[in-house]
Amino acid sequence: MEGTWNGADRAVETLARAGVEVCFTNPGTSEMQLVAAFDRVGGVRPVLTLFEGVASGAADGFGRMAERPAATLLHLGPGLANGLANLHNASKARTPLVCLVGDHAQHHRRYDAPLTADVEGIARPVSGWLRTARSARTLGQDAAAAVAAARTPPGCVATLVIPANCTWEEAGPAVEPVAPAGAAPVSPKCVERAAEVLRSGEPAALLLAGAALRGAALDAAGRIAAHCGARLLCNTFNARWERGAGRVPVEPLPYYAERAVAALADRRHLLLVGAAPPVAFFGYRDQPSWLTPDGCALHELARPEQDVGAALLALADALGATRSAPAASRERAFAPTGALTPEAVHRSLAALLPEGAIVSDEAISGGFGKLSLTRGAAPHDWLQLMGGAIGQGLPLATGAALACPTRKVVCLEADGSAMYTLQALWTQAREGLDVTTVVFANRAYAILEAELERVGAVAGPRAREQTSLDAPPLDFVRLARGQGVPATRAHTAEEFHARLGAALAEPGPQLVEAVVEGR
Repeated sequence: MEGTWNGADRAVETLARAGVEVCFTNPGTSEMQLVAAFDRVGGVRPVLTLFEGVASGAADGFGRMAERPAATLLHLGPGLANGLANLHNASKARTPLVCLVGDHAQHHRRYDAPLTADVEGIARPVSGWLRTARSARTLGQDAAAAVAAARTPPGCVATLVIPANCTWEEAGPAVEPVAPAGAAPVSPKCVERAAEVLRSGEPAALLLAGAALRGAALDAAGRIAAHCGARLLCNTFNARWERGAGRVPVEPLPYYAERAVAALADRRHLLLVGAAPPVAFFGYRDQPSWLTPDGCALHELARPEQDVGAALLALADALGATRSAPAASRERAFAPTGALTPEAVHRSLAALLPEGAIVSDEAISGGFGKLSLTRGAAPHDWLQLMGGAIGQGLPLATGAALACPTRKVVCLEADGSAMYTLQALWTQAREGLDVTTVVFANRAYAILEAELERVGAVAGPRAREQTSLDAPPLDFVRLARGQGVPATRAHTAEEFHARLGAALAEPGPQLVEAVVEGR
């Protein structure tokens, strides 16, 4: 690029040199120099979203699959606030993500204009790294530091607030990328203590999270379990989990606290492998918050910021665990018949899921207890709702499709959750992304119906209205087509199986509305 470089030019150049290829945008006036820099400098592909929650969720999906950060470009404090729920999810998933937030020019802030806000205060709860740029001369250095922070294991949301004048003033010199810190090693003492526990013969389980659910680390965990009879468990929700035929099967902890405690009741030892001690999603009267039962000792093999894969390989070596673990077998595929239930949807998915697919799972009540039905599906990656803030599934699928353009992405989406970030369909159509969305249309916030019962609340007609989505019913076929995504509807298991198969056979975005019975 010829001519004088401004701060925005240098920031975009630095991001590109540091390996940031995609920026999900919903910009405003204070970010216009950065928008222009995408053309002036190149190297970073801007992808427009129609809502900041789509931008932040898509950057999460990209980071989970690419294992390097995408960026977001958000407008001042209110724009950041609109993206906050999915930044929360990304933070809980430990996703590498660079969040760029424009702010008022430094000289303008003292006037308290309508969009003035405490941007750092809004960003701090979801950010593992946070900085406000001071000048255009140092903005490139700030951008390089943000990428390095995002990429430091286990990954984090790195937020860089950029006052508008720092983008239009003259830039400093070119900046070299900053190498992120590597994963911290695990102490040999931790490995030997874990080996002693497993040699004891007492009932034990490994609770796997993060990198432990993928690749060589998962294979090593399988060898350990096969050698000493330990159970392999994972959290109820996981950022990225390699599953399917030929892969080591792992049992997720049940969602409900009492069932999770029961699942651990016969264990005397729980080894934490990149995982925190399991706790309940919510606190209830007469229900435990801490899920490790009395008499079960906790042992930490590796923390999330440590080299989880190396720890599992070292433990396998210490035990002499060389025997291959039993892998999930490819189950005979069949088309379900009769009523269209959530179980029928998952059986069709097990039969039709293409090899190498990526599943973005926000089925909520439509998915609880159904994961075992897809254990023998073709090998795939499963992405889940880590932070519990709904409205993630469609954006997550969008980002995953951009990170892995040669792989089919399937989004399992609850109807209520879909309405939070339905604008992601427009971005999928605009970018031609290969995403097939299945909407579980049970016409209700079914999870809330279940929670009304669990908390012992007496629900009258007004309370029931707060969980119902059938007056009027949402029409996802028309909603999808209105954003450029072809869509169909199914009422029976046979219809759904045929329409899912047809949707998966087509490149580009597709949607199937499954009008399901029950949960």
